[in-house]
Amino acid sequence: MDRSLIARLPLPLPAERIIALNQPKVDLHTHRRYDWNGWEFDVPPGVFLPGATSRMIHQRLLDDDIDVRGRHYVAMGSGLGVEAAVAGLRGARTVHAVDVHPASVRATEDNYRRLVDGAADPATEFVPVVADVFDGFPDGVRADVITFNPPAVSRTVSDDPDIVRNVCAGAPVIDAFFTQIADRGLLAPGGAVYFVASNTADLRHIVGHAMDTGFTPHVHHLHDWEDGVLTYLFRFTREDAR
Repeated sequence: MDRSLIARLPLPLPAERIIALNQPKVDLHTHRRYDWNGWEFDVPPGVFLPGATSRMIHQRLLDDDIDVRGRHYVAMGSGLGVEAAVAGLRGARTVHAVDVHPASVRATEDNYRRLVDGAADPATEFVPVVADVFDGFPDGVRADVITFNPPAVSRTVSDDPDIVRNVCAGAPVIDAFFTQIADRGLLAPGGAVYFVASNTADLRHIVGHAMDTGFTPHVHHLHDWEDGVLTYLFRFTREDAR
């Protein structure tokens, strides 16, 4: 397998820059609202608000660039449920909304029922799942599309466990994500994993581990924020998922 992409990926930014860029908001433990694309999402305490990198996935789901129509879709790290709602409205066959945080799974389900039920194809099946990555995910499910905007920041930016869970859980979560997909055969033939990470994380480790577990990486989109941060939307495929 050609590993030349790894050497072309940028090294992590300096630690002090990473920490400065990822200072948490002070309202995480309050009740909030999130508006996107004309939809209003309820955001209970402890549930994270999506940022610009999450919207890279949201918009591509909406535009069918990440095409879930008629497909089995998994939103890993569902948060307040934007990806799940978009996938339901775009006509996914099944939507598995997965998060380790029970309140986030409840928020996803509540927002999905309010925004999607009655507006989407009734054949779409919505399945909320509380799981530690795929530990707790139903057996026998194979996904055509998986999306994940992980807590990949490589430096600890807070001692608040909710912030760590959402921002800087780091390499162990990402390694488990790819390892569990491979070990359990969770990606269907022709399927793809869409994964967001920037140079606030160790991109070379992430892509290297994914390749070591049998994935082929493709740079689907690269965004330069013009502040030193480069964000990659990767598409990972597998030769054995065909």
